[in-house]
Amino acid sequence: MKRREFNVATLGACVSALSVSPSVLAQGPSKFVPGKDYIKLDRAVPTDSEAGKIELIEFFWYSCPHCNAFEPTFAQWVKNAPKDVVVHRIPVAFRDDFAPQQRLFFALEAMGLLEKMHSKVFQAVHVERLALNTDASIVAWIEKQGVDKNKFADIAKSFGVASKVKRAVQLQNDFKIEGVPSLGIAGKYYTDGSLAGSMERALAVTESLLTQVRQGRA
Repeated sequence: MKRREFNVATLGACVSALSVSPSVLAQGPSKFVPGKDYIKLDRAVPTDSEAGKIELIEFFWYSCPHCNAFEPTFAQWVKNAPKDVVVHRIPVAFRDDFAPQQRLFFALEAMGLLEKMHSKVFQAVHVERLALNTDASIVAWIEKQGVDKNKFADIAKSFGVASKVKRAVQLQNDFKIEGVPSLGIAGKYYTDGSLAGSMERALAVTESLLTQVRQGRA
């Protein structure tokens, strides 16, 4: 979903062909064209990965139907990701009212609940049709999940979460994110479904770029 498309009317949209087919993943680096299938950043973004590791960032928004559709495919890809790839998810904020969901994500991460709750947030928004776009609605939902709402609320308002939100916005700006879901590779490259043609192909582009980084060609 593109930045300019974030409105209520688009929440019923969906994307197709998200399963990663062997024919797509088999395409070599020569099949992918810089400036067409992906963008090389003018200035590299510092990564948090240690030596020998490659950082991959998924930029997303819980209320985005495209992100919801992509999540099962990406979650499976992460499970099978190469050992030298470190995956981070970064919630974007194209408007001020996105911020409560950013705090939700980072509070769950701080509480060690992200793996358990991440897909449940998508389920709540897109299947149960809960807005979850205010701090109050999020805290009410969190309590129904059996999570200590007071502890969650305190963490969501903490300096640590505020710092991560600020960092998320900085990354979003550094990668010049215009739509989600999208992928940032090794602090050097950016791709998404619009560039690659589909998120299925964007994953293939990502794998190709990871290979090039690993082999020192990028």
